[in-house]
Amino acid sequence: MAVFVYAENINGVYKKAALEAVSYAKAIADQAGDTVTAISVNPTDSSDLLYKYGASNVINVKDEGLKSFSAKAFAQAVSEVADGNTIVFPHTTDASSIAPMLAVMKNYSLITNVLEAPESLSPFQVKRRAFSGKGFMHAKAEGNGVIITVSQNAFGVKENAVSGSEEVKNLSVANEDTKVISHEQSSGKLDLKEAEVVVSAGRGMKGPENWGMIEELANVLGAATACSKPVSDIGWRPHTEHVGQTGKAISPNLYIAVGISGAIQHLAGVNSSKTIVVINNDAEAPFFKSADYGVVGDAFQIIPALTEKIKAIKG
Repeated sequence: MAVFVYAENINGVYKKAALEAVSYAKAIADQAGDTVTAISVNPTDSSDLLYKYGASNVINVKDEGLKSFSAKAFAQAVSEVADGNTIVFPHTTDASSIAPMLAVMKNYSLITNVLEAPESLSPFQVKRRAFSGKGFMHAKAEGNGVIITVSQNAFGVKENAVSGSEEVKNLSVANEDTKVISHEQSSGKLDLKEAEVVVSAGRGMKGPENWGMIEELANVLGAATACSKPVSDIGWRPHTEHVGQTGKAISPNLYIAVGISGAIQHLAGVNSSKTIVVINNDAEAPFFKSADYGVVGDAFQIIPALTEKIKAIKG
């Protein structure tokens, strides 16, 4: 079984999701008694980082036509260099749009939102998230090969250093479907989908002017900030912070929800969190049923007190 993995980079830099995907691919390769080949498009980071997490071979695709992202063009590039029957992707926005196109090109099975190492390799069977994160299923792949997307923060980043080699592939893939008009990128903030701790808030904050206490708590915890859909809809917070069924699905180690009722649509995006803490002044809020820990009380008193307590502990 030849195991390939798409090592996604952002402006040439490998992020946590790519390293998690490499770690997952290494787990499959170990089961199969094989090695991992990582594929990246126009990276600037050193391949040493991929060797550290288990990639024995790295193929760096160089193509000026792929400076702008196009799922179709990137799928074509990966298809040209990945000749294995198992290909792993991180479940990021870009990678999870490449994976299904590649599956069609290669006539492979596609299993998305994978949570654990495979239960078996022949046939390939694995646990995945299903029903918008509200349940799990054990999916079985049949066919010539399988393409997998690994749910972020599910498997984890695991060091498994190996000796590696690098190969450069110069391609010229047609990328006529995409024309970039402008490019805006946030800076100075944690990537919400990669954050291990997230502090999120809803309409219980009463207005955007009160978000300072949420940001301060997040800063003390080294966390990312998030919000419910109504909050982003009315413009209190940017849509990039919206988590839920129609927003971002996240799996942090700790999710703190402040003033969020916990409608099923919100839960669909956060219920894979390892630990959920709910703070709400409504003891009947549905979110408490899904919480590992709950605090009934006024967030405007609890959050500042919690922040000061954490500051004191950290010294």
